[in-house]
Amino acid sequence: MNFLPTEEQRLAVEGFNRFLETRLRPIVQLYQPDKLIEKERMLEIFQMMLPYGMGGNGIIAEKHGGLGMPWLTYALMYEQLARVSGDVAISLLIQQLGAYSLEVCTNVAMRDRYLPRMVRAEVIACSGISEPGVGSNVAEVTCRAKKDGDHFVVTGEKTWISNGHYSDFCMVIVRTSDDGAKGLSMILVDRAEHGYESRNIDKLGLNSTSTAQLFFDNVRVPAANMMIAPGAGLKNTLVLFEKARPMVGLTSVGIAQAALDKAVAYAKERRQHGKPIGAHQLIQGMLAEAAIELDAAKLLVYRAFNLIDHGVRCEVESAMAKCYATEIAVDVASKAVQIHGGNGITKDFGVELLFRNARMMTIPDGTTEIQKLIIGRALTGLNAFS
Repeated sequence: MNFLPTEEQRLAVEGFNRFLETRLRPIVQLYQPDKLIEKERMLEIFQMMLPYGMGGNGIIAEKHGGLGMPWLTYALMYEQLARVSGDVAISLLIQQLGAYSLEVCTNVAMRDRYLPRMVRAEVIACSGISEPGVGSNVAEVTCRAKKDGDHFVVTGEKTWISNGHYSDFCMVIVRTSDDGAKGLSMILVDRAEHGYESRNIDKLGLNSTSTAQLFFDNVRVPAANMMIAPGAGLKNTLVLFEKARPMVGLTSVGIAQAALDKAVAYAKERRQHGKPIGAHQLIQGMLAEAAIELDAAKLLVYRAFNLIDHGVRCEVESAMAKCYATEIAVDVASKAVQIHGGNGITKDFGVELLFRNARMMTIPDGTTEIQKLIIGRALTGLNAFS
């Protein structure tokens, strides 16, 4: 694997960075530390990023209105977005994966109706997987879709849904039969046409983007809105996790890079005992450890996306990338707070927010512990989940 970016990738990242610093950063600073970015503003941000392939159109094939970017190229740019705003990055992550789900779904009518609006950033999507009693074990989903003539009646609750309060439609994992994992399907529920309620969740961090509870109360949805073959919901979700997990890891890399950048700048400016604190050995040691961890995380994430670009299944590599990158982000952000001393625990210097945002990332798309069980299963051939 060649870790040197191509000239095309380098130019793409440089151009996107200029946009991030001159146009996006002033916007997101208005919402820091914990003010929710409104849906209209988030859509505006997506639309501003479309020319760079970062508004939900990047990895979508040209024949479907996207730019057809390789995953690794997309990742290099996404990392820079996460460095400037983890909140916008998470919202875009869900938007991009939603567009990808539409592109690869077997329901051509759903794809043709919703995907063009997604790649133009006219609507916002979300995926409904987690429930109040169901997290990483998707096979235990209880949200029910009961067949009623040429419709399904959807009843249940989803929670921890990124983009949930923003969403115009939700791709919901539902139970269509009691046949265990084989009884899971995915159906598209349109908020305006079919109706569902949402309530935003106040969290430790990343409060400038929407994470919500969704409520489906006997919602009638046409059977034609089934996105994939009935019973294929679990398999489809697990394949999607392969791509989502390194993206979550990459979000953490961006957050950690922002924390390290702040720590380095502060260490060069803040003086104690007659010299900048960055000239003290212990501070340099902390900065070096953070830089090593961050580079190692990047390599794991880049490897996962390189495998995805080559069409290689990479459940274990994605789990490693997500597990390590999210955990080291917490450590790097913690070091940044420590280097800032008393200033680090105030809201004026921004590192406490980065620490809170980093701590959030070890939970979604499978906790650190779940990733370790996936890796352990691959090593031993023994399943700790059952």
